[in-house]
Amino acid sequence: MAGMTHAATAAGSLPELSWGRLLSSWQLDLPALLVAAVLGGLYGWGVLRVRRRGESWPLARTASFAVLGLGTLVAATMSALAVYDRVLFWPAAVQNVLLDLIAPIGLALGDPLRLALRALPERGVARVRWAMSGRLVRLLTFPLVSTALVLTTELTVYFTPYFETALAHSWLHELLYLHLLVAGLLFVLPLLTREEALPAWCTHPVRAALVFLDGIVDAVPGIAVMTHGALIAGAWYAHHAPSWAPDVQREQQVGGGAMIGVAELVTVCFLLVILAQWFRTERAQAVVLDRRLETELVPAAAAVPGQERNPDLVRPWWETEGGEVAERIRRGRP
Repeated sequence: MAGMTHAATAAGSLPELSWGRLLSSWQLDLPALLVAAVLGGLYGWGVLRVRRRGESWPLARTASFAVLGLGTLVAATMSALAVYDRVLFWPAAVQNVLLDLIAPIGLALGDPLRLALRALPERGVARVRWAMSGRLVRLLTFPLVSTALVLTTELTVYFTPYFETALAHSWLHELLYLHLLVAGLLFVLPLLTREEALPAWCTHPVRAALVFLDGIVDAVPGIAVMTHGALIAGAWYAHHAPSWAPDVQREQQVGGGAMIGVAELVTVCFLLVILAQWFRTERAQAVVLDRRLETELVPAAAAVPGQERNPDLVRPWWETEGGEVAERIRRGRP
């Protein structure tokens, strides 16, 4: 990744950002590349181990992890967004949204925790379950806590010296990348993959409501950036802005608008994923209920002739048993 020397000379050396350069400008970021390589290598090893045992692993999950997850991580840290993030605000704003929203969703859709439980030996599985069931992890992944962490992270980045200091120091910039990614994963992973980590009240309707709430929360930093009187890292960008760059105030408004647009688009996609999971769960429960009805209903015609019929054997199970499902069926009958 570019260091302080690059930052000091970038304003005079970088050509004007165009659509062509936005797609063709790249730079090497060794820490980010190492993280992506380690995550991709571990995931690939898990898939190979599962398939060598004759089991299948969905190709869609692998593609989500590799393309949407790792691909977004690489694009955010090594594409033109990273090349120009020290001289223009809006690439940095989009970069941060990619790291705390899109990359975590892509990684979570790959379901790496379930893959680990299927690929690791028994001792490794026990360690993963122990780590995931720890008090700290449960606290950090509790929906309301993780939502607050995402909002706090974004507000801290833009309304404290954190962001401007990270622009000047490469090691802190890398830490900022990791901070955004981890904060996003803490919110996304339980909602998409680890139902057992969620409290009982966090049903699919509640999850959909949480995602909707998160969409509102994610819009707050963008709105604040657009309407904030003081510039975000204004001294830095005023000093390093190239001659071809627009006015710093206007450029910040563009960045805030980009943050809102990307965040809300991702929220809609996230909400659709939750709704799809809800539909699949309801359909699976309906199939189980149908099978139970087929196996447990004893028709009156099946009674043995000459014996007194037991009314509890003839009547449907939902009229004789307790439980939430039976109660729901009884309430729905005329």
